[in-house]
Amino acid sequence: MTNRAEISASRRWVVKVGSALLTDDGRGLDENMIRTIVAQLAQLRASGCEVVLVSSGAVAAGIVRLGMNARPKLLHELQAAAAAGQSVLIQAYENAFVEHDIISAQVLLGHDDIIARDRYLNARGTLKTLLGLGVVPVVNENDTVVTDEIRFGDNDTLGALVANLIDADALLLLTDQQGLYREDPRQNPTAKLVQSSDVNAPELDAMAGEGGALGRGGMVTKLRAARVAARSGTETVIAGGRVEGVISRVTAGDNIGTWLRTGKQPQNARKQWLASMVQVRGSLALDDGAVRVLRESGRSLLPVGVRGVQGDFQRGDMVSCRDSENREIARGLVNYSAVETRQIMGSASSEIEGILGYTGGEELVHRDNLVIN
Repeated sequence: MTNRAEISASRRWVVKVGSALLTDDGRGLDENMIRTIVAQLAQLRASGCEVVLVSSGAVAAGIVRLGMNARPKLLHELQAAAAAGQSVLIQAYENAFVEHDIISAQVLLGHDDIIARDRYLNARGTLKTLLGLGVVPVVNENDTVVTDEIRFGDNDTLGALVANLIDADALLLLTDQQGLYREDPRQNPTAKLVQSSDVNAPELDAMAGEGGALGRGGMVTKLRAARVAARSGTETVIAGGRVEGVISRVTAGDNIGTWLRTGKQPQNARKQWLASMVQVRGSLALDDGAVRVLRESGRSLLPVGVRGVQGDFQRGDMVSCRDSENREIARGLVNYSAVETRQIMGSASSEIEGILGYTGGEELVHRDNLVIN
C-alpha cells in the first residue's frame, strides 16, 4: 500500500476521460457514463476543489451521428465527424452539469494554443478566470481545424499540457484499464498492477517498449503525458474509469490505479519548466523599488518599476529583469510587447488603458510567470 496524502491534498484537478469510456459499443455517447462522471466531479467540486475536464469522444459521436459505418481515414472526414460530434458531446456534458447546478464551458484547444507564448498566456488567463467564476471548463482538441492533432495528437498529452497551463496539483487519466501493469494482463492474468512509481523510473520505459504491457491500450501516451505533467510538479494517477466511484476514491487518496510520482515541489518544478521554456528576447531595467519587491515580496512586476527596455520582444516572450548594475534578478513571460512597454514604463497600472487605449492586464509580468534568480 502507498500513502497518497499528496493526492488527497490536491485542490486543483485535471480529469481526462478517454473515448473508450464514453462510447456505447459504437452506438454513440454513453450518456449514463457521462452522468456518472459528472456526478463525481460535482462531488469533487463540493469538497472545495477546482476541476478542469478534458474529454475525448467528439469524433466517435460524430461518426454515429453522420451514419458512417466505420472510422474514416481521410483527414477532412475525421474533421467533419469531430465537428458534428462536438456539439453532441458538449450538450451531453451541459445537461449533466445542469443537474448539479454547475455551469460548464466548452474550451477547444490545439497544442499550439498552449505552446505558443502569446496564446499560452491567453489560454491560461481564460481557464483560470473560468475556475475563479466557479465554472467547469470542458476541454477538447480543436479537431475541426487542426492538421495533425487527429493523426498524431492525443488527449492524454492535452490533459498534461492543460495541467502545466493552470498549475494543477494532480492529473487523473481515466481509461478502460485499471492502471499500468508490469506485464500484459490479457496474456498473464496474474500480472501485477504498478501501484506507485517515480514517473521517470527507467523500468517504465522498458514496459512501454515494443511488446511491453504499456505499449498496448494507449498506455505509452499516458506515461508520456505523466512526464509532461511532471514538468510543472503535477502528480498523475491512471485508473479504470468504470471502477465504481473512481474519481471520488482517487481524489480521496484511495490506493487504486497507478500513481506516477513527480518527487518535486510543484512550484519549483513549474519554475524550472518555465525557465527553460523559451529563449530570452529582451530585457527590462528595474528601479531599486521594483528589485526589492521582486526579491523580498515575490509580487508581480508592474510598469511603474521599469525604467528602461532593451530588445524587440512580443507579448508572451521571455524577458530578463535587471537591476541598476545590469545583474539579472529574474526572468518571465511579459504581458506587453517592447513597443507597448516603452509607452507604459514608469506609469501606474491604472494609467495603462489611457495610454494604450486598451489593457492586457495590470501586471507587466505576473508573479506566476516570473522566475526569481
